[in-house]
Amino acid sequence: MKITNRFSGETILEIETLRGADLSGANLRGADLCYADLRDADLRDADLSSANLRGANLFDADLRGTNLCYADLSGADLSGANLCCANLCHADLSGANLSDADLRDANLRGAKINKTQISDFLTCCGIIIE
Repeated sequence: MKITNRFSGETILEIETLRGADLSGANLRGADLCYADLRDADLRDADLSSANLRGANLFDADLRGTNLCYADLSGADLSGANLCCANLCHADLSGANLSDADLRDANLRGAKINKTQISDFLTCCGIIIE
């Protein structure tokens, strides 16, 4: 699979499969990963700022400390993903599956969600709703 920059078309990385891949610390800024299968991938401390992750499968992915600032995660499956301390400022999370995701201590300033996601979103942030 070839990962390209969504703005320039330049090849960033070529890899056999992204499922379960170790991409920790990788510079994937602006990468086009639309609908990519990143289940169980290790993306700790990676730079995915401005990346297109629309509809991507990030089930159980490790995204601790990852820079997802301005990333498009709309419709992505983030269920079970660990996003502790991730930078999600101005990220588009609208329609993303956030069930059982961990967003504790994440930078969520300016992040976008749908009204229907509010309950799941607060729970992922460690806020208890009574």
